[in-house]
Amino acid sequence: MKSILRTLVPACMALAMFISCGGDDSVADPVATDDVVTDDVVTDDVVQEETFIRAVDMSFLPETEGAGTVYYNGAASQDALATLKAAGVNTIRIRLWKDPATAHSGMAEVKALAQRVKAAGMKVWLTVHYSDTWADPANQIKPQAWEGLAFAQLKAAAVTYTQQILTEVNPDIIQIGNETNSGFIYPEGNLVDNEAGFLELVNAVSATIRQQSPQAKIMLHYAGIADGADWFFNKTANVDFDYIGLSYYPIWHGKSIPALQNKIASLKATHNKEVIVAETSYPFTLGWEDWTNNVVGLDSQIIPAYPATPQGQKDFLIAVRGAVEAGGGLGFCYWGAEWVAFRGPEATNGSTWENQALWDFDNKAVPALEAFNL
Repeated sequence: MKSILRTLVPACMALAMFISCGGDDSVADPVATDDVVTDDVVTDDVVQEETFIRAVDMSFLPETEGAGTVYYNGAASQDALATLKAAGVNTIRIRLWKDPATAHSGMAEVKALAQRVKAAGMKVWLTVHYSDTWADPANQIKPQAWEGLAFAQLKAAAVTYTQQILTEVNPDIIQIGNETNSGFIYPEGNLVDNEAGFLELVNAVSATIRQQSPQAKIMLHYAGIADGADWFFNKTANVDFDYIGLSYYPIWHGKSIPALQNKIASLKATHNKEVIVAETSYPFTLGWEDWTNNVVGLDSQIIPAYPATPQGQKDFLIAVRGAVEAGGGLGFCYWGAEWVAFRGPEATNGSTWENQALWDFDNKAVPALEAFNL
């Protein structure tokens, strides 16, 4: 039987059990459905359609497709990006690692996926980890190629790398680091131990983006909605950026959606920035489909008002969207949507997230997709 992963794991961790979480805040069977996600016309006015971000992180898609995964919209197979577009998604979030151990999340793969996203008529939101692997509140390891560089050389390397990203991918949104609660590119960019170094690095990257791709929106990203978020964005108040990004997972960041709304509203008012929920997710079941330990598998890890059912998952996402809108936020992004049990039912290195995906255990699109097209 699949045991439940109970220890707090870092945000957006690797397939070897390192999945997304925040560092500062504190079994039913899946229900199959043949409901088809329809390509309804969005009834929002033109301004809302163009500006409110309805995003999904699809970074695992090349890997799951490469393993033979077929996604379905109802009874018919359908390209996963086409399903999302039809459901009202207008932006796809993609992570980028500098020199990963495999090709996954490297420049070539990310560039190809970004081209698919643009061809499908959606915007590209690039999450640049400035690392060769997962970056999160507990891990901000500088790329191996940058080891041993003097600070001036390190800053120059970060600038050159950013220029390459803008040339190769040309994203609509570029996120400087991932869940950078205490900085990035350690140790030089550790916000706690080396504030001046962090600010010099992030300002250099931001200035590069403004100069080369002035149309791109710049995001800084914090995991959580507790007081640490205020501390972080106070520290970065003089950085030139556009969007405040927040991760919100009930298992790690509290079970109060009103608290999320309040934090969005307060950060927007304090910093005069647009605020986006950059990562969130929720289970449609507490069951599992492979032998890889899941992050969420207990009733105590979810919000009682939103049971781990297809309807509960949908209602949770609608509630998060409502909190964003009521708080004056600009949008939201669902993380791990595509991360189904792509290596088979007995894989111990498969997905820790299949019960929180936006495709069920039959790889069919779930009702929660309707939250994107309200």
